[in-house]
Amino acid sequence: MQVALDDYAWAAGVATELVNTTAEVWRGADRLPDTAALVDFADLYGGRSARPGTGAALSELARRADGADLDAVRALRGPVRELIDHPDRGRLTAGAAALTGHGRGAFLVDDPAHPGRAGWAVGLGGGAGIAEALSLVCGVGILGTVRALGEERFRPCGAPTCRGAFIDTTRPGRRRYCMPGLCGNRVNVANHRARRARPS
Repeated sequence: MQVALDDYAWAAGVATELVNTTAEVWRGADRLPDTAALVDFADLYGGRSARPGTGAALSELARRADGADLDAVRALRGPVRELIDHPDRGRLTAGAAALTGHGRGAFLVDDPAHPGRAGWAVGLGGGAGIAEALSLVCGVGILGTVRALGEERFRPCGAPTCRGAFIDTTRPGRRRYCMPGLCGNRVNVANHRARRARPS
């Protein structure tokens, strides 16, 4: 498996989704309760990669996972969340570099979207499992975001009742919620109800 450095937005999205699977965010319901959920996670978010081989490799590693691999993925959420919650540039780069420690060096790969162009990628070391693969993906997402967009793109969710966090890789950089479709809608509904409840 390889992760292209130009795919940092996808990788940051995987990091965001991974940290938001915790019981803390969902108030008691861990979104990675078993290896089947891990496969679903890898299929869903791996399938969004700009490079099809990367997503397929992530899914394949998830299908081979056992209980120890699942525990390692769950444990990975803590260090990644810690980086998002404390977005100091030096801390982010050092922490992300540690996350990419399972990589086997950078090399040039063809860019499927632009024939004749190449970009840098980091390969996953031999014998690595799903936790190491996700660690590499998260590290690339964090490093790429810091380099391209800055450390101010690491934020807590703006919904008052949510404990999630996210990495904002949108062009304008004005994302407010960890899960816009869920948290954003809840805030909009609450605001609408508050307006209707006010006396005219």
